Amino acid sequence: MERIILKRKIAPRVVNGHPWVFSNEIEAIEGEPQPAAIVEVVTHDKKFVGRGYFNPQSQIPVRILTRNREEQIDADFFLRKIKACWEYRKHTGYTENCRLVFGEADGLPQLIIDKFNDYFVIQTLALGIDRWKPALVAALQEVFSPKGIYERNDVPVRELEGLPQQKGFLSAPFETRIIIQENGLQFHVDLANGQKTGYFLDQQDNRRAIQHIVKDATVLGAFTYTGTFEIHAAHYGAKSVLGLDISKLAVEQANENARLNGLQDRCHFEEANAFDVLKQWVKEGKQYDVVMLDPPAFTKSRATIQKAITGYKEINLRGMKLVKPGGFLVTSSCTNLVHPELFLEIIAMAAKDARRKIRQVCFQTQSSDHPVIWEMENTQYLKFLIVQVL
Repeated sequence: MERIILKRKIAPRVVNGHPWVFSNEIEAIEGEPQPAAIVEVVTHDKKFVGRGYFNPQSQIPVRILTRNREEQIDADFFLRKIKACWEYRKHTGYTENCRLVFGEADGLPQLIIDKFNDYFVIQTLALGIDRWKPALVAALQEVFSPKGIYERNDVPVRELEGLPQQKGFLSAPFETRIIIQENGLQFHVDLANGQKTGYFLDQQDNRRAIQHIVKDATVLGAFTYTGTFEIHAAHYGAKSVLGLDISKLAVEQANENARLNGLQDRCHFEEANAFDVLKQWVKEGKQYDVVMLDPPAFTKSRATIQKAITGYKEINLRGMKLVKPGGFLVTSSCTNLVHPELFLEIIAMAAKDARRKIRQVCFQTQSSDHPVIWEMENTQYLKFLIVQVL
């Protein structure tokens, strides 16, 4: 087997468990490994570190799959991993809809598999895992006998690995607009055309967290996408709920979801640029009992992190000003580069500039089907905060 020899002076990150080997950490390559080949990784003094897939085109040429010298990387390996992922989800209570495989956190770097009842959506975001797609599909067929499997590899990050963007059926064709259940509610999910894999499963626990603060409340939601938080608010007893999103398609689907749950009388959605509307409504003195903000990631690059900080501060400042004294702000950030401590600092700055005092109700991360590995910062990306605005 071809070998990747690490430099003597590297961060202990790789030896201590992180699966990524960056190009500047490689001292030498023994043999001529082909792109997507399985290679052995050793220290400078030839001690075994692990095996993983190789891509010379990537800034991360090796992603480690196993640290067991005896374990071979073959179809059975991926079947065992899929079974282990499913056992974890069952133990933690995520069986109907869940992220079945969360990449590095499940020991399968750059692989995402979401389970929507009997349907599965796959993303293979690195060349190495993309080559094992047939084995992954076979494993899903064996473990679940699914009604359908769909590929959502229409994401730019694949191009960094020399892979094309693509999407389509990995099973017999099926109707990709389905209905799922979450927390006693129903939601339309468009597996083929929805954002990411069609639905944001990572907030399912956080959507339950609003149930007490929204009772009998007037609620404003911004960046609603297909309206899950807002429909939960109406379900939990809100007096009225208004949701805003810039996407016409998302607004149509959100209103459809409200009708699906019989909540259209108390919950409706409008197409609008939330930044502009919130700024205008602050000037007009509008206020709500609860304001919910769930914006998209403001940056994916460290070079523009300051822009993200400014964006989060500004939108939360406006959100706070729209909350009645004693009301609540519900706010999230899915920007991986904004770590939890920084996010709380941004909220504190926003509160100071808004001249409002806040007190924390709860501070959470993504649901446990997206497990966090402490040594891998990128596995903890979601910040979810509820504060009372005084």
